[in-house]
Amino acid sequence: MDTNSKQQYMDTLRERYLKESKRGKGKILDEYCLSTKEERKYAIKKFNYRVKIKKPYERKKRKEIYDGEVRVALANIWNIFDRPCGQRLQPLITDELDKLIKLKEIKCDAVVSEKLKKIGSATIDRKLKHEKEVLKFNLKYSKKKNDFVLLNQVPIKTSADLDRNIAGNIQMDCVEHCGMSASGEYANSLTTIDILFGWWEGEVFLGKGQERTLIAIDRARKRSPAPWKEMHPDNGSNLLNWHVYKYAEKEKLKYSRSRPYKKNDNCFVEQKNSTHVRRQFGYLRYDTQEEIDIMNDLYRNELRLFKNFFQPVMKLKEKVRIKGKLYRKYDKARTPYRRIIESDEVDAKVKEELREIYDSLNPAELKRKIDKKIKKLYEVYSKKKGSIKVAANKKLSINLVSYYMMNI
Repeated sequence: MDTNSKQQYMDTLRERYLKESKRGKGKILDEYCLSTKEERKYAIKKFNYRVKIKKPYERKKRKEIYDGEVRVALANIWNIFDRPCGQRLQPLITDELDKLIKLKEIKCDAVVSEKLKKIGSATIDRKLKHEKEVLKFNLKYSKKKNDFVLLNQVPIKTSADLDRNIAGNIQMDCVEHCGMSASGEYANSLTTIDILFGWWEGEVFLGKGQERTLIAIDRARKRSPAPWKEMHPDNGSNLLNWHVYKYAEKEKLKYSRSRPYKKNDNCFVEQKNSTHVRRQFGYLRYDTQEEIDIMNDLYRNELRLFKNFFQPVMKLKEKVRIKGKLYRKYDKARTPYRRIIESDEVDAKVKEELREIYDSLNPAELKRKIDKKIKKLYEVYSKKKGSIKVAANKKLSINLVSYYMMNI
C-alpha cells in the first residue's frame, strides 16, 4: 500500500475513530495497523491530527501619531544638526525646536511641534530609516559612479591567471609611508616586479596623485630590462584610474586588476613590499622632499642593483596535496640577473649591458652605501622629529634599528 492509499484509508476511518469509545478506537487501530503495517503509536498521532481552519486574524491598526508632517519636519531638523542618531537628536529637538521655528528654519504648526517634543529616540530612528537608506545609497554610488565604466573595462585576474612563463607580466603596488597618521601628504612607494624573473623596481613620490603615480610607473618601466607586456595593479585609485588606463592603451600594454580585498592576487609584489621596502624604511612617516630624494636615490641606484643582482629568488615549481598536507617544490635559488641571462626572452644587447653592470659592482660596497644612505635618512627624520628612542618606537625598520643600536 503506497502513501496515498494509506492516507485515503485513514481519512475514511478518522471520522468513525474520533466518535468511538476507547475500546472502539483500539479495534480501528488494530485494523489500520494490520492493513498498513505502520506502528501503533505513529498511527495514533496521525488519527488525532486535525487541521483547524481559522479565519485570518486582521490586526487592528493603531492610529498613526507621528504622521508625514512630523517626518518631514524631523528630517529637516536631522539634516540641520548634521544627521545625529536618535539619542542625540532628541535633546536637541527639545532645546532648539522653538528657536528654529522662530528663525523660520523649520515650518510646522503647534500640533506638529508638540509631537516633536514628545517623540522618543527609538521612534526617531524608525521614522528616519528611509532617509538614512537614501543617504547611504547616494554616498555609496556618488564615490563610484565614475568608476563603473573603468571597472568594466579592466578585467580581473588572479595570480594563477597571469602567465608566469612570459617576461613582461608586471605586478605593481603602492606602499604608504604615513607612519601613525594618514592625514596630509606623505611619501608613497611604487613597487613593480616582473613575475618571470623577479626583477624589482621602485619609485617614491609625494602624495597619492594619479599623475604623479603615472610618472613613477613610466620611470620604473624605463629602468626594467625586459619590455612590459601587462600591468596588474590592485584596486587602489592611484593605480586603477583613467590616466593609467590610457597610458596602457597608448603603449599597447595589457591592463588587468586583482579582486578587491584579495592580496594573494598580487602575491609577488606584496612579498617585495615587505623585504625591499618595509625592511629598509620601516613604518615611519616620510613627508619632506629631502626624505623623498634620499629614498629615490636608493631606489634608482644601490638598492635596485643590490636586490636584482645579489638577492636570489626562489620560484614555486609544484604544489601537491597528499593526505591533506601541502608539499611545495621550489627551483634553485637564483638572482633576477641570473634568470635574465639564462632566458631567451631578453635581447642579447640588454644581457651584455647587464653583464657590464654586474662586472662593475661590488656587493659589499653596495651594502655599505645602502646603510650610509639609510643612516642619512634616519638623521633627516630625527632632525625633523627630534630624538627617538627605539624602545618607544617599534615602527623603525631593521636597518634603522641596527644603525641606532650601533650608535648609542
